[in-house]
Amino acid sequence: MKNDISRGMVALLAGACGLIVASLYYAQTLVGPISAATGLSPEAAGLIVTLTQAGYALGLLFVVPLGDLLENRKLVFSALLFAAVALAAAASSHSAEQFLAASLAIGLGSVAAQVLVPFAAHLSHEATRGQTVGKVVSGLLLGIMLARPAASLIADYAGWRVVFGAAALLVAVLAFVLRTKLPQRVPSSPLSYGRLIGSLWHLFRDTPVLRRRAAYHAGLFGAFSMFWTIVPLVLEGEHFHLSQSGIALFALVGMAGAIASPIAGKLADKGYTLPATAAALLLGIAGFALPLWAPESRAVALGLLVIASIVLDMGVAANLVLGQRALFSLGAEVRSRLNGIYFALFFAGGALGSATGAWILATLGWRAALWTGMAFPAIALLYWITEALAARSAPAGQRA
Repeated sequence: MKNDISRGMVALLAGACGLIVASLYYAQTLVGPISAATGLSPEAAGLIVTLTQAGYALGLLFVVPLGDLLENRKLVFSALLFAAVALAAAASSHSAEQFLAASLAIGLGSVAAQVLVPFAAHLSHEATRGQTVGKVVSGLLLGIMLARPAASLIADYAGWRVVFGAAALLVAVLAFVLRTKLPQRVPSSPLSYGRLIGSLWHLFRDTPVLRRRAAYHAGLFGAFSMFWTIVPLVLEGEHFHLSQSGIALFALVGMAGAIASPIAGKLADKGYTLPATAAALLLGIAGFALPLWAPESRAVALGLLVIASIVLDMGVAANLVLGQRALFSLGAEVRSRLNGIYFALFFAGGALGSATGAWILATLGWRAALWTGMAFPAIALLYWITEALAARSAPAGQRA
């Protein structure tokens, strides 16, 4: 029997995932200054986030499945070097076209994180897999949440270009650290790349759990992406007048939501995935409902937004782990492909959320954006009800 994954390896994978995915989110709180510097209109500002997510989705579909075919350490190393070059290109951008192209490439290279998460599952025992994945995803989510305040603080003092330049250096260093520290993992799949990519449709068609988990998280991640696209624009607007440092502090508080990841992992290991999913979706709805009740008072409105950010981030963190735990129990030989499809589908929801959020805020206003954001997890919850009803009507021995 193989030894369980060490604490040191879990910490390394969690930290690496956090640093890698942070590259996807530096721009979220910098949409305003980047748009001003590159000439993007307010209506098109959402493209800064959307194209990064689109690149990530493409990488999830066409790069991450290689984790079931190629030696994982080399795959991660190559993807990270590509991401480092893309971040450097973003830092040196002087036009909207160049920055948007770099954003697409940053997303493409950052999928290295989604090779590492199945790697952690592969190194873990079945009985502790949910907890291990939960810890690694906690690192991933902390990276997402730290990226926003770190980017805002650095941009306030040194400019947004320094954010991307420093990220390029850190990702390049990480590539060499992981090449040294990670064990080799050579998959045994006999498929060619063409057949591997062709199998994605069959996995999607024949895996009901994948379709459900992707739909649930697309709803939550669409709401999450919309929230963190529109809220920084509102915070720097005429009602709140927050500086980039103020926005950084706001985003820093939202990190508290990451505590939900290991809790969700333990619940999944104990068989409580179905009710925990409902709780996560309800938290997503609450994250947009709370600001709707905000009074005219600036302080109270800001306080409600802070609570909303924590609640929403908790729902996203918990549901992500619940989904990955369910998928990673389906077999080691397809983990990378399942994870790639899962992330690609819910990142499509995220891209939709960020793209529509900026447009709705600019054309219809703040309250319309809140109602739209609330609709994403609400639709997912309606879909969850069909699973709950099916589980309730199943024979006792067949219930999850």
